[in-house]
Amino acid sequence: MTDSSGIANNTPSVEQLQKDAQTLRAEIAELRGTKAKLLEQQLSATQTALERFANDHLKTLEERKQTLQIAVDQLERRQERVQAEMRQSFAGVSQDLAIRIHGFHDYLVTSLQDLVIAAEKLELAPKEAPKPKAPAQAPSAPRPEPAAEQRPPRSAPPRQSRPPQQRSAPPQRSGPQFATQEFADETRQIRQILDQYRTNPNYYGPPWQLRRTFEPIHAERVASWFFTFGGRGALRTLSSRLQNILVASATISILRQLYGNGVRTLILANSPERLGDWRRGLQDCLGIDRSDFGPERGLVLFESPDALAQKADRLVKEQQLPLILIDDAEEEVSLSILQFPLWLAFAPEPQLRKERATFDWFE
Repeated sequence: MTDSSGIANNTPSVEQLQKDAQTLRAEIAELRGTKAKLLEQQLSATQTALERFANDHLKTLEERKQTLQIAVDQLERRQERVQAEMRQSFAGVSQDLAIRIHGFHDYLVTSLQDLVIAAEKLELAPKEAPKPKAPAQAPSAPRPEPAAEQRPPRSAPPRQSRPPQQRSAPPQRSGPQFATQEFADETRQIRQILDQYRTNPNYYGPPWQLRRTFEPIHAERVASWFFTFGGRGALRTLSSRLQNILVASATISILRQLYGNGVRTLILANSPERLGDWRRGLQDCLGIDRSDFGPERGLVLFESPDALAQKADRLVKEQQLPLILIDDAEEEVSLSILQFPLWLAFAPEPQLRKERATFDWFE
């Protein structure tokens, strides 16, 4: 009995257990509330940190955007200043170039007049060669005629071969004068071809026809060479050799449409690299290949002006029409080239030329 009573005394009562359970439930509820508050605080802190982080980065991005915008504005203003300076400098350079060209024009006219006078003097002997006019010119001196007949055997071979060449040379040397009324049809046809190249380019046309985009500045240069310089003159070089080749390609294409295969183009440059640029550029612009280049083909490349002049002279004697193209790297042009009917030189930039006391771009 004593043992059972002791166990009963040590065993907690039901009421005590119920109280403990209520206490535990209250603690659990309190812990849950504390947990919810902590979660809310952490979420609010995280949201605040994210908002602060986003705001900081947005401010940084806005500052970088403003900095880039300022840099872009500065570059645009610098571009405008550079373009304005280029326009101003171009006007000054154009005026200086016009003065130099005018001086060269006067020099060229004087030189050509001297050449004409010399040519006329050289033609005096060939004019005496045809004998039908001899009786009419000297009826009162019948005896000198046998002496004249005895002299030709010594000098006859060179004089009999030269007169027909010299008689046919002047119309070839004078060349087409596109700025005159005699060539009104050619002038109209040239303008039509230029308009076609500019407004309706044919990128898949036949060989020797221009196959590239032709801007108004290119058409203006070609028209100036034809109608202002009459097919003989120097044009101010463009921004690159490829642009010069485009102008030259249009000139070649027009002349071949006017005069056919009789046009033979001779190109002068002072290095193989530049001649290679000309060959590749002409192939690209005119749709031709390497077989069109060669001594007896449509295009011939030269590094020496003397060799070019000799070739042009042979072409003139063969009743061909040589077109001479001179690269802008040539600082001087030989006078032997200026006698031929068609030549186009690309004048280098004035600031790249040597400072000279007089206009001696042509030797």
